[in-house]
Amino acid sequence: MSVLVYTESENGKFKKNALEVASYASAVAKQMGTTATAISVNAIEGAQLGTYGISKVLNVTNDKLKIFNAKAYADAVVEAVEKEGATVLIVSSSTDSKFLAPIVAAKLKAGYVPNVVAAPEGTSPFSVKRTAFSNKGFAHTEILTDKKIIGVSSNSFGLHENKVNAVVEDFNPSLKDADFAIKSVEIDKVAGKVTIADADIVVSGGRGLKGPENWGMIEELAKVLGAATACSKPVSDMGWRPHGEHVGQTGKPVASNLYIAIGISGAIQHLAGVSASKVKVVINNDPEAPFFKAADYGMVGDAFEIVPKLTEKLKEFKAQNA
Repeated sequence: MSVLVYTESENGKFKKNALEVASYASAVAKQMGTTATAISVNAIEGAQLGTYGISKVLNVTNDKLKIFNAKAYADAVVEAVEKEGATVLIVSSSTDSKFLAPIVAAKLKAGYVPNVVAAPEGTSPFSVKRTAFSNKGFAHTEILTDKKIIGVSSNSFGLHENKVNAVVEDFNPSLKDADFAIKSVEIDKVAGKVTIADADIVVSGGRGLKGPENWGMIEELAKVLGAATACSKPVSDMGWRPHGEHVGQTGKPVASNLYIAIGISGAIQHLAGVSASKVKVVINNDPEAPFFKAADYGMVGDAFEIVPKLTEKLKEFKAQNA
């Protein structure tokens, strides 16, 4: 019996969320008195997972799986679960994992709990803490099925080193032609920028910026911080920024360590989508903006004055501490 974790990679390198779920799987395995095994797809440095407590890595190398395919990946994960006799499967809260987990749950007749924010409170019965009501509260959920799937919320557990020697084993799951009935024909990705999903820091702008020609100060601040850029729904609707940068309940959810909202009033849908971020900073010239009620830190004033000064101060700080 073991704990199995699905670790995501891109261009052969593990994503940050892969290392976080590996850390989580190691902690769960310790609670259960067992070991943690990972399944990876086309990853180059499988042994890297040993740094985070993974004792065995099932590495799938298959050109057909270079592009994520939920059905094919799910079949591979199910086969790995059965091979290892795993009773607990750990996945991330990425878009890909949220497609994959329900398929795996249906095949294994497993209970699936997403948005989990802490290690299990107990394993007999198996109980986990997860966010609920658009991150406004928490639910303590018992999983009563024989097999259990846990979706770990991004940036909730963190990276925890627990070095062991990871044995990397080639794994060739039996994939069928039917697994590839749906194919991705094209994928557009923003190159050279930190993605919202992987970002520790997100700098987001709203209608208060008055137009796309002013977005340079958002990008400059983000560059200094090593952050991803994002926007509110009205901004993407007006075509100022691509829809891929729209964050909120109807866009991409954000669970960053730091979220900076500039010129965003804070509609309830936006707040629901970013409330999982650990620290929220708001810059707005309206002291009655709803976002201030949800903010950890707030600055009332003109963003066109505050943001350039903030950027310069950060540049100076980095130069002095280089």
